[in-house]
Amino acid sequence: MSKGFHPDYPSIADLRNKSRKKVPGFAFEYLDGGCNDDVSLDRNTRELREITLEPRYLNNYNESSTKTTLFGKEYDAPFGIAPVGLQGLMWPNAPEILAKSAFENNIPFILSTVTTMSIERASEITEGNVWFQLYNPVDDRLRDDIIDRAQAAHCPVLVLLCDVPTFGYRPRDIRNGLALPPKMTLKNILQILGKPEWALKTLKHGQPTFESLKPYTPEGLNLKQLGAFMDKTFNGTLTPEKIKPIRDKWKGKLVLKGVASLADAKMAAELGFDGIIVSNHGGRQLDAAQSTIKCLQEIAPIYGDKMEVMMDSGLRSGPDIARAMAAGAAFTFMGRSFMYGVGALGNRGGDHTISMLKTQFKQVMDQLCCDRVDQLSHHIIKSQSL
Repeated sequence: MSKGFHPDYPSIADLRNKSRKKVPGFAFEYLDGGCNDDVSLDRNTRELREITLEPRYLNNYNESSTKTTLFGKEYDAPFGIAPVGLQGLMWPNAPEILAKSAFENNIPFILSTVTTMSIERASEITEGNVWFQLYNPVDDRLRDDIIDRAQAAHCPVLVLLCDVPTFGYRPRDIRNGLALPPKMTLKNILQILGKPEWALKTLKHGQPTFESLKPYTPEGLNLKQLGAFMDKTFNGTLTPEKIKPIRDKWKGKLVLKGVASLADAKMAAELGFDGIIVSNHGGRQLDAAQSTIKCLQEIAPIYGDKMEVMMDSGLRSGPDIARAMAAGAAFTFMGRSFMYGVGALGNRGGDHTISMLKTQFKQVMDQLCCDRVDQLSHHIIKSQSL
């Protein structure tokens, strides 16, 4: 294990359990839950784990390498940190912790438009290596200004989000008052008082806000007014007509996140995207959605040679990463797993989670006698129900 690993928490499940004890219930449930009845949330991981891999013990094998090249840059492992909104609500200063860990461990970090760190700060921490994920604004001038800021910050990749035409129906958040606008109920206040470390660190770092959007947010808004402003300012829908001016303006690599059908993958290729992230938003948007691994296995054989086909949603371990890569993913991303790490271990959480996942993933490659990540597809046996 590399520096930063904590032996008391050798799995994502351990980190999740510890995080639950340290984070107020309303914030933990915002992170942990899916939508409706959590069917899609559960299906993502369950169907991914039906992928089985075959070892080749008599191969002429020396040692595996986890290094992976994506968009011309070599990363130390084939996974990165997915964009997560309101990270600072779940653990104070979480995006800075994770961006720093990603940079120091040479994996990608994607900054969400609606998380609690600015584009400029993320670029400073990562020395211009942060990817930026854009919620599409209604106003074209606002869209262009945010893109200009991302380009000025030297972000190499712009990620457009396409799977939030409406907010998911999330019963936990409704009960907790975390549907927009959020409410600080007596129940939530008591939960905060029961988590003193979270409360003290929140006092230290300040109430989380949408830092990248501060230049556009009128001063003095209460929570209800802020919710109305966000609803008015951002439109989750994307169309070819909305994408074209972004493709024309953006000079770096362009990725579409939230692809969950062959039809959208085909359109992404036609519109000139450099890559797609097959995703169902971690099971948080459509409870009737098929699993991401099933989508990946439909899309990757057709479009994998036309653009980078990546995947998130449902991955919780090194073996899960290996399964996804063997099934056709060019790269993988995880959101909840890293937030569990930070919630459990604070400043150590990013380094620990990366170290753990790299160790788990390399163990799988060594056990398969697989030298390179791009050879994992040779080891897939079956995907029983896919």
